[in-house]
Amino acid sequence: MKFRLLCFLLAALQGATFTHAAGDPAQLTLASIFTDEEYKEEKMEALHWSKKGACYFSLEPLGKDKEGKDIPGKDLVRHEVATGLQTVIASAKTLTAPGEKKPLSVDSFEFSEDESQVLLFANTRKVWRKNTRGDYWVLNVATGALRKVGGDAAPATLMFAKFSPDGSRVAYVQKNNLYVQSLADMKITAVTADGSATLINGASDWVNEEELELRDCFRWSPDGARLLFWQFDTRDVKLFTLVNQADGRYPRITTFPYPKAGEKNSATRLGVVSAAGGGITWLAVPGDPREHYLPHAEWTPDGKAVLLQQFNRLQNTLHVMRADPATGATQVVLTETDKAWVDNMNPVRWIGDDFLWLSERSGWRHAYRATLAGEVTPITQGEFDVMDVRQVDAKGGWLYYDASPTNATQRYLYRIGLKDGEPQRLSPADQPGTHTYSLSEDTQWAVHTYSTATTPPVIQLVSLPDHKTKSVLRSQKRLREKLAALKLPKVDFMRVDIGGGISCDAFCITAQDLDNSRTHPLLMHVYGEPAGQTVKDVWSGQRGLWHWMLAQQGYVVASVDTRGTPGPHGRDWRKGIYLKLGVINSQEQAAATQALLQRFTFLDPQRVGIWGWSGGGSSSLDAIFRYPDLYQTAMAVAPVPDRSLYDTIYEERYMGLPKGNAEGYRLGSPITHAAALKGNLLIVHGTGDDNVHYQGTEKLINELVAKNKHFTVMPYPNRDHAINSGKGTQRHLYELMTNYLHQHLPVK
Repeated sequence: MKFRLLCFLLAALQGATFTHAAGDPAQLTLASIFTDEEYKEEKMEALHWSKKGACYFSLEPLGKDKEGKDIPGKDLVRHEVATGLQTVIASAKTLTAPGEKKPLSVDSFEFSEDESQVLLFANTRKVWRKNTRGDYWVLNVATGALRKVGGDAAPATLMFAKFSPDGSRVAYVQKNNLYVQSLADMKITAVTADGSATLINGASDWVNEEELELRDCFRWSPDGARLLFWQFDTRDVKLFTLVNQADGRYPRITTFPYPKAGEKNSATRLGVVSAAGGGITWLAVPGDPREHYLPHAEWTPDGKAVLLQQFNRLQNTLHVMRADPATGATQVVLTETDKAWVDNMNPVRWIGDDFLWLSERSGWRHAYRATLAGEVTPITQGEFDVMDVRQVDAKGGWLYYDASPTNATQRYLYRIGLKDGEPQRLSPADQPGTHTYSLSEDTQWAVHTYSTATTPPVIQLVSLPDHKTKSVLRSQKRLREKLAALKLPKVDFMRVDIGGGISCDAFCITAQDLDNSRTHPLLMHVYGEPAGQTVKDVWSGQRGLWHWMLAQQGYVVASVDTRGTPGPHGRDWRKGIYLKLGVINSQEQAAATQALLQRFTFLDPQRVGIWGWSGGGSSSLDAIFRYPDLYQTAMAVAPVPDRSLYDTIYEERYMGLPKGNAEGYRLGSPITHAAALKGNLLIVHGTGDDNVHYQGTEKLINELVAKNKHFTVMPYPNRDHAINSGKGTQRHLYELMTNYLHQHLPVK
């Protein structure tokens, strides 16, 4: 009876909705953010720059009907940059399959090289993170003829279809085999025949897709005669099982190969095969195929060789090899090493017959020009990091890249000559914040997105290098008007000295009219691992608005990026947590929290909370377990309580192999320190999370129960790592966390 009463009280408390200034249009609410979507952004449809001139293509929605519902279908539109002329090259009616009444639900598209044909990806299905399985249709732009790829293949079973270089054929993956279809007679040729549930040709296994972004795993040769492809043999990889209890009277089981840290990986190899089928030439990449990774491979521009990359299992050595597609023989042309790990940041980008190479060998991430003979020449130099490459303009002699030499929370576009010269900042000097770009083929134009932490993203068409605005594509006028009516909080960026010569980037969100005569609860938002940076001067959507709502209610919301997070502070900063993930970052997070408490007298040291998602969930557990006298409340969403339960590629990159760093794994796992819990802990996890398994949360529950520790758990049935599927899920999650804060970290 007591147990039932306790459960009822907890349920009633969590179901209660706390409101502040109800009906006040100047105040944010959970309903306005998550249910009514009053602050919804204007999004841009995916666009493709033409390779033949100054224009781009996009899929444009047809608008709303009289009832306010989206009209099914989209038009494929050409946009002329110079004149602004828009031409519908394929209407939604044209994009309607024969015999069907509704247009295709097109997710994305690709043009043939001469732009006479379009390959349309429709009826798509999610495969782990992204929709990568569906139907493909070929549209003849001149005639409007629409033909389905794959013959009588079952609906939504094709993956990664792409035109041959001359546009005469389409290659695709179906059920782990490669096929080529002639567009002249629609004849289909099976290029591989051994694909199965455990042998994958042309696509990827789970861990390589998640951690190395390997999805589309085949490439046409420049002459269209051959295909280069990856093969993953998962037969000896241990299986993980997800149980869906919510979608029927009996459980639905999903089982897939998932190598946890220290376990056996897939055997991975690269093959070359004729597009007409036949024998396969396997590239003679040295080493055990289960103890190495092959993150990138491309044909050389002349098609005479393959350039591939090979990581060792620890990912601290990366070999670049040249392979002979006829014999399979390989030769190392470049080797990159690091005492910690080498980042996977080098998709093959050609500069004529040379290639671009990013390296931290100088202590900073810089761009180099590398030859197939192994000669490496710096393009950028100095005490700053090249954070991303936007485009290599080999013809014009320029490299376009993202950097922010003086402020790690921001991003700007730069360019530099491929042979010599000084960096030129192209982003406007009077627009501090975050700039991203999609450049045209000739780099004369770009779709430019600009935002800050307090201003939503404006999307413009600009000319380069003068950065003059040609047109505004998305102004966010409605959103800006909505924000202008709010009593907006203040967002301050700062540096926090945590001692030892270490200074961290931070932000602090406070109410506009914060009462400094009384103290306020502090909520830290954390990620804390190498895969993410939280302190960024960029619009952060609904999550950022939720932080604003809490600030309006009297909370102070702050975040600090400690060492190990991927900011542009140089190699030593990013890799200072090697083998000690969970230890160093939690120490520095605690030191930063204490520094904020000392700096701001309006913060209450007896009301300090922390929350985060994924790696941030792990960091939140670390915080409340390791520093129980500092943090009174923690909310951990989709955490990794035991590092040995996560996948090989991610965990071993930063922590080494469990057998070589057993003590590091033990000390770096939050579950090891669970007995120290004193405060209030909320754990949230999707039971269908294929990435960070609910298994870890269950193991943590057992440990906390064994130590007689009291806590709250919210499992979301069959939700994945994003916990955003299913009606009302996102609103429910944020309301749960809001109410938990109101109860355990109250504003007084």
